[in-house]
Amino acid sequence: MAPTEITFVTGNANKLKEVQMLLAAEDKKGSITLKNEPLDLDELQDVDLKAIALTKCKQAVKELGVGTPVFVEDTALTFDEFNGLPGAYIKWFLKSMSLEKIVKLLEPYSNKGAEAITTIAYCDENGEYHIFQGITKGKIVDSRGPTNFGWDSIFEPLEGKGMTYAEMEKDFKNTLSHRGKAFVEFKKFLYA
Repeated sequence: MAPTEITFVTGNANKLKEVQMLLAAEDKKGSITLKNEPLDLDELQDVDLKAIALTKCKQAVKELGVGTPVFVEDTALTFDEFNGLPGAYIKWFLKSMSLEKIVKLLEPYSNKGAEAITTIAYCDENGEYHIFQGITKGKIVDSRGPTNFGWDSIFEPLEGKGMTYAEMEKDFKNTLSHRGKAFVEFKKFLYA
């Protein structure tokens, strides 16, 4: 049975809205209340996405206390040509350079393949940790659509009907996005 209140640790307002939509889609009875804590957590510098999320979740539990169901979500964008980089470092790439410059990194290569990956680390009320992951394959393209949500405007999923995430309606995006896929797995666990 799902807990009645789960704390989501994020300071990203867009991510919070999307997660609220994803959880609400399953929780028709309103049995889960999503509480937000914008804790400033250290981020493990690693290419292992599960280790990064788990480390952040353990920090959150340390700050909020064992017994508080809490989850963190970490997102990565990997380029096939770069053997998985930038990965979790995409956040820092975005802070340091424009979307146009990120796209230009792949300009010399014919392989524009990429994967969008979301990893959720959840600590239940018993202090046990669980990891869920969603992966969407796609390619890096010139920016199309609104640029207000990370790298959505340069990632075109293979099943995206030729649209970038930024060009999609939210409901459609959530059916095929890495975050949507990760939350499908998370919800299966919560409602098992």
